[in-house]
Amino acid sequence: MSTARASTRRIRPLVIKVPEITVWFWIVKLLTTAMGEATSDFLVLHLNKYLAVVLGAIAFGIAFWLQYRAKRYVPYIYWTFVTMVAVFGTMVADAIHIVLGVPYWASTTAFAILLAVVFMAWYRVERTLDIHSIVTRRRELFYWAAVLATFAMGTACGDMTATTLHLGYFASGILFAVLFGAPFLLKRWAGMNEIFAFWFSYVMTRPLGASFADWLGVEKAYGGLGFGRGAVALATTLCIIAAVGYLTITSKDRPNESLVSNL
Repeated sequence: MSTARASTRRIRPLVIKVPEITVWFWIVKLLTTAMGEATSDFLVLHLNKYLAVVLGAIAFGIAFWLQYRAKRYVPYIYWTFVTMVAVFGTMVADAIHIVLGVPYWASTTAFAILLAVVFMAWYRVERTLDIHSIVTRRRELFYWAAVLATFAMGTACGDMTATTLHLGYFASGILFAVLFGAPFLLKRWAGMNEIFAFWFSYVMTRPLGASFADWLGVEKAYGGLGFGRGAVALATTLCIIAAVGYLTITSKDRPNESLVSNL
């Protein structure tokens, strides 16, 4: 056995702990971003806002512990944590603006810099940002750090376009839908790097889902359809449960171990 193979075995204690990237991945991801926005706003408005943040932090911590302890990709554990990232991440991003008074353009810029730092550190240490390479504890931590940063930046960016730039929720949703879909076309027709295309679209899922969630839930006087944040939160939660249940039964998003990148 070669030294390289022996080394690979020593640093590969896990199987892939993220789902295969299919259309189902993007559907559930967008649902979690919409659900996170609506749920966070509903809890903050209908509970004591400090209590809501504390409860969100506790749920986030429990979900992370379950995901980190899992030995392989388990749909309901993975997507529960992504959902809690969406809820708690929204609370944190909103608190920075509402409580601390930081403008959306400033928080968007700060979170973008943070995301860039995470990606640079991840690549410098691991030499890859490929989602199929999440096969060690260290890479998993880098992955979730990037996910957290994308949610924070996406939340601030979506609010910035809707309010600071006065585009409104629906127009913001259309803008981010175009930005979300562009890498799929550019990757196919212009040879865009696959890993860059994935992460660009991943970042866009946050403001895309949140913009449409706000458009559906916010009162008509503020540019929404007025269905209510609670109704949007409940509807998206039920959709997530149904989709994850389907994936659990069918294993359609089971990771393909043959796609693991060379370490």
